[in-house]
Parts: sequence; structure tokens; C-alpha cells
Amino acid sequence: MTSQSAGPQKKHERKRSLLDSDKPQKITVIVFGASGDLAKKKTYPALFGLYRNGFLPAGTQIVGYARTKMELDEFHKRITGFVKLPKDEQEAAHIQKQLDEFKRICHYQSGQYDQGADFDELNQRVRKLEMGIANANRVFYLALPPSQFINVAAQIRKHCYAEDGENRIIVEKPFGKDLDSSRELQAGLSALFREDEVYRIDHYLGKEMVKNLLILRFANVFFGAIWSRQYIENVQITFKEAIGTQGRGGYFDEFGIIRDVMQNHLLQILSIIGMERPVTLDSEDVRDEKVKLLRAIRPLETDDVVLGQYTASADGKEEGYLDDKTVPKGSKTPTYAAAAFWINNERWEGVPFILKCGKALNEQKTEIRIQFRDVPGSIFPGELARNELVVRVQPNEAVYMKMMNKMPGLSFDTTISELDLSYDQRYSDHKIPDAYESLILDCLRGDHSNFVRNDELDAAWKIFTPLLHKIDAGEVDSQDYEYGSRGPERAIEFVRNLGYIRHHQQYVWNDQKGKL
Repeated sequence: MTSQSAGPQKKHERKRSLLDSDKPQKITVIVFGASGDLAKKKTYPALFGLYRNGFLPAGTQIVGYARTKMELDEFHKRITGFVKLPKDEQEAAHIQKQLDEFKRICHYQSGQYDQGADFDELNQRVRKLEMGIANANRVFYLALPPSQFINVAAQIRKHCYAEDGENRIIVEKPFGKDLDSSRELQAGLSALFREDEVYRIDHYLGKEMVKNLLILRFANVFFGAIWSRQYIENVQITFKEAIGTQGRGGYFDEFGIIRDVMQNHLLQILSIIGMERPVTLDSEDVRDEKVKLLRAIRPLETDDVVLGQYTASADGKEEGYLDDKTVPKGSKTPTYAAAAFWINNERWEGVPFILKCGKALNEQKTEIRIQFRDVPGSIFPGELARNELVVRVQPNEAVYMKMMNKMPGLSFDTTISELDLSYDQRYSDHKIPDAYESLILDCLRGDHSNFVRNDELDAAWKIFTPLLHKIDAGEVDSQDYEYGSRGPERAIEFVRNLGYIRHHQQYVWNDQKGKL
């Protein structure tokens, strides 16, 4: 099959859902890298979640493919080991029964990633499972390192592409290491698959609170009225991990914290917060607005960023980054980064979007914090804390507004309080789906809204590439910080200089989940 046959699709053509109830679908999901950590920890538990909740059509088959040779029983044990059973015995028995049924549709085949004959065997295996059904559909999930994407995609296109049915290929981040490598990757994929067949997965776009941002912004008139530089002083998007690299420093060191978290996860959140209202919720309309926003951000400069690398904890119980034996000696790779992004448009001119991410910090959390401007001409004694809208992405999903309130009693004293929507209280009867579960379902539905488009990726790398090349060349200083701290001291000053005021005295979130 030549590259011309994978020609471009009309931009706003809607992709057909594979879950149409009036048209029974035959789907085979082929997971490449099925023996790896990503597959066993994320991909297969997500597929099981869809299976047990009835979202996979009857007759769906799942084929795992990897280089590792193993028996089917061993494979089944591996891919179900991360499915958690509830404490309730009756419920656990029911889920275990579903898990046993799920195993029966999960198959495994070993083979090389560069051998056409192995892919021919895989294709024959899939055809048998499809039982000669015409217009059978195939979803190819590449749970693989980026170095394998093009090679495997080429083998799929030549040996396993469904000529009569739908084909969809899911690729994992990172999508390159800079603008040039990203474009090389995109050129390789676009020569093999149409853009509408490619699903670039960023699992943060599948998280419940990130998906909720569109509703918060565009379904509430009061947020729409104040969502601009006239009322907002600064925006912070924070990703904290309480653990270090834990023996995986060799992989992490190849990319660093900016490529691993900021360029994808956090920038995607920024684009949703900052974008204009799309014409419709059609995936292309949504992504058009995200691309416009990204193109309005100027490339990062060295003065826009603070970098850090963690050292051993104060008590010596946790080792530093350079103590990890898998990390190259003397590595300068940052494990922490704080950066200020400036959007050159009418809505956001002058408002800093501050993205912070790091490993081995004082807590585990991801949150969005929008701080509003000071109340002008205050008539109240003492300092008034700024209003803040906080969206807690994980853990303990919540949306709350920090506001000033009268202290109960005979005085006229003010205090910081909140309007609180904690999901585990308000929606205690609802299960929040796993991000991968949500995104795989979006792929089956043909909804690209929460996947990264090629021009969106290009615009994102243009923002980061000049700075990344300077960091790689050792031209940007990095500051040490202790394992378990809040990060480099310079980062705290950096955020303060951008106009953020931290009002934390005498304020504890009511449910005692933590001081915010």
C-alpha cells in the first residue's frame, strides 16, 4: 500500500463511531508492547474497565503482541495483576467472574517489531478471530517507546491494515524530543496513516477534572464574565510527585521533567483554560481554538524558567537524583521546572500562566489555581485575601472558590472561606473513570477532542524547543532542592515576583484533606 492511499481527510469530516448500537461492530484491539509496564498497569486495566461496564461490543477480541515469549496463562496473570478487587466479598466475586470472562477474549502472540513475517502471522491470527466478517475494524495501540513508532506503524500498514474496515492507531507520548524530531515522527506517521486515523494519547486529557474545564468555562455565565486579564491576576498549574525516579532514572534522564510533564500534560491544561469558546463541541472546532491559543504564546526564554534537581532528603532516608544508579554520572537533567508563559492576545495580555512540575516534592497533587485581582478601594479593615478558583485534578477531585466571608459573631472581622464542590462528597455514588479508560472509549467513538492534533503538537514544540536546546547544552543554571521539600527556593521567589500572593494563614480546607 503506497503512502498516497493514506491521503488527507476533509478537516471537519466526523469520524464514524465503532459503537453504533444499530450497526453491530466487530473490533479487534491489538496492543503492541503488551508485555511492558504501560500495558499491564494502564492499557489492559482500562480495557477491562470498558469490558465490565459494557462498552466493548460483543465479539470484541484483544491481541497482545510483544517480543517476550510467554505462555497464555502467564500473560493473563500479568495483565490482570493490577486490577484491584473491592473488599466486599460478593462484589469481588462478581468482578472476578467478569475478569475470567475478559481473559477469554485476550490473546497473546510473540514476535519481532522489524520482521514482516511475524506481522503476517499476527494478521492471520487476527483474521481467524474476525471469523471472516466483512468490514471488521482494528485498533492498534502502540504501548511502545517512541523509537519504535514508525517501524511498527510501517509493518502494521503493510501487513495488518484492514482494507475494508476502520483502522485506528493510538500512539503514546512523548511525541519527539524537540520540534525537528516531532516533525520527523509526524511525517513518518502521516505517510502511513491518515490524520483522522491517528490518536495521540495524552492521558491528562482523559482526567475527569480536565474534561470538566470546558463545562466550567462555557456553561457558567459568571465564569465567562470574569475570565480575562481584567479580573485574573495569574494562573498556576501545578504537578507534584512525592516520589523520585526510583530506579527508572535512566529513562527519565533522556527526557527530563519539561519533556516528561510540562510540554504535554500541563500545556494541554493551559490551552483549555486559555482558549476561546469553540463554535461547537466538534473535535476539530475544539482543537482549532487550542491551536490558536498555542500560537499566541511566545517561545520560552531562560529568564522565564527556574530549574531544579533533587538531592537526598534531610534525614538521609531518600536518595538524591544522582544517587540513582541508573542516572548518568554528573547529569544536569532537571527534575523540577517552573516556567512563566505569556499569551499575546486581547484576553490574556500581561497575565502570567505559571506552570510548575517536579519529582520528590512534599506532596502528590495536580491542581489549577486561578488567582483574581485585588478588590479595589477596600472599605474593610486589614488585608483582604484574593479570591481563587481552584480545580483539584488529583487526588481528591474538587472545585472550590476561596472567598472572603464575615467571621461569625458580633465583630465585623473577615476570614477566608470557600465554596466547595468536593467530588467524593457531592458525587459519592459515582465512579470517576480512569483516564485511559475514558480515552480508549473516545477512540472507539471516533472523538478526537481529547487527543493531540499534528499542528497542535507543532505549535507546542515551537514554544519549548529553543529553551530545551539551551538546557541540553548546559546553558541554563539549575538549583538543588531537598527530597520532600516544596522545590528550589528560587522557584518560590520566581512565582512571587510574577504577582502571586500566597494567603495561607488561618486557612485550612474544611474536609481537612490538606492545607491549600
